[in-house]
Amino acid sequence: MITTIVAAIVVLGVLIFVHELGHFIVAKLARVWVVTFSLGFGPKLFGKKVGETQYQVSMVPLGGYVKMIGEEPGEKVPPELLSRSFSAQSLKARFAIVFAGVFFNYLFAILAFGVIYMAGMPTLLPEVGEVKPDFPAYQAGLQKGDRILEVNGTAIQRWDDLARIIHESGGRPLLLKVQRDQKTFAVSVIPQTIGQKNLFGEEIQIGLIGIGPSGSSAIERYGPLAATTRAFIQSWRITELTIVSIVKIFEGKISAKTIGGPILIAQLAGQQARAGALNLLLLMAIISINLVVLNLLPIPVFDGWHILLFLIEGITRQPVSLKLRERAQQVGIFLIILLMLLVFYNDISRLIGVQ
Repeated sequence: MITTIVAAIVVLGVLIFVHELGHFIVAKLARVWVVTFSLGFGPKLFGKKVGETQYQVSMVPLGGYVKMIGEEPGEKVPPELLSRSFSAQSLKARFAIVFAGVFFNYLFAILAFGVIYMAGMPTLLPEVGEVKPDFPAYQAGLQKGDRILEVNGTAIQRWDDLARIIHESGGRPLLLKVQRDQKTFAVSVIPQTIGQKNLFGEEIQIGLIGIGPSGSSAIERYGPLAATTRAFIQSWRITELTIVSIVKIFEGKISAKTIGGPILIAQLAGQQARAGALNLLLLMAIISINLVVLNLLPIPVFDGWHILLFLIEGITRQPVSLKLRERAQQVGIFLIILLMLLVFYNDISRLIGVQ
């Protein structure tokens, strides 16, 4: 229990801090007066004023904020502070301040993946464990313990690569180079095309030859350049998966019950913390990218809404009307409350086993 609580505090605290730090640094570079830097919302638990900024931790750990002078629609700013207000800055400066939060979250994810790839993570080897009867692999003579070295001339080093090639084969013949008892030989198999549900619950057709991994693994480590390259690729893959998931939720193909909140994050954080520091860092990287995508949605109060307003201002050469921004903010707060209720309902339902 203590591990779960500490891990949840670390995960949420670090990701919120990184996001708000982005806003804060760019605001300071633009010489905007930052009134408050808060981790959490609601009443202040504790804090300290340093210079012109109040740094604090607040009661509700569902986010954070950087309060700047002139940030709120219709806010009156003293004349002597007008030049340092958010609203008085150029369009490029305001865009940079708002965008910096999600940029820092994405940068954190890339750096986290880079550290993971350099430190090394266990990877399943393409070694055969289970061989199912009446499937192509069994009929071709594959046995438990066989190591798949190549598929159609392509070297195979990971089980994931082997599975992907087989799944995407479309029933076409595959020539496997197999190692058994220090000897190598070739085996030709034609995968069966079978209907299965994918990650989103959709029926798809994939190729199968009827084998499972043995569970043997190896630690893969990369140098800084290779690790950085793989970190960018992995970050983009998770970004694509997150976007597709959100689209499918709106389409009704994925249940809104899959959405989780702080309680689910705490449970996952506890599990990963017990598995090791790298596993916890991996979870943080994935959640950080999820936060980036969610924050860029054009929903009032989210960063994506402000970015949309800046884009409109850049096109029309005039800011969006104050009345529209005020109404949109009210709607945004209402939507955020609904979202909070949904995620808490889902989290509690999981705890008591309703879902």
